[in-house]
Amino acid sequence: MNIDSISNGIVIDHIKADNGMKLYDLLNLGNLNCSVAIIKNVNSKKMGKKDIIKIDANIPIDLNVIGFVDPDVTVNIIHDGKVVEKKDIGMPEKLVNVIKCKNPRCITSTEQELVHIFKLADAETKTYRCIYCETKANI
Repeated sequence: MNIDSISNGIVIDHIKADNGMKLYDLLNLGNLNCSVAIIKNVNSKKMGKKDIIKIDANIPIDLNVIGFVDPDVTVNIIHDGKVVEKKDIGMPEKLVNVIKCKNPRCITSTEQELVHIFKLADAETKTYRCIYCETKANI
């Protein structure tokens, strides 16, 4: 299979296999008016299998969403066909409106306009906690 390179845009690389669609959905890439390629199960010497997302436009993307889904991802910014910036993503300390609290007694369930905020509780287990009710959320 041959996927063309992009001249200007973003390449999200080293995504764990099967996480590409999660990122696509959480980043709302289906709403873009540009080409977006999702390449699934690519052979990788380092990872075995991986996914790649190519976005043919320079758009703002939420790095916290990427870090939440897969903190080992690399984001490459492409200008004139060359990588001009490479970002290593880690786990974000705080997530704002990325996930919703599942606790029916949480204030976010009754106060619909409240922002859903989660803080990183344990990086090793990839556990986040709601700042309002302390309910756990894992990836």
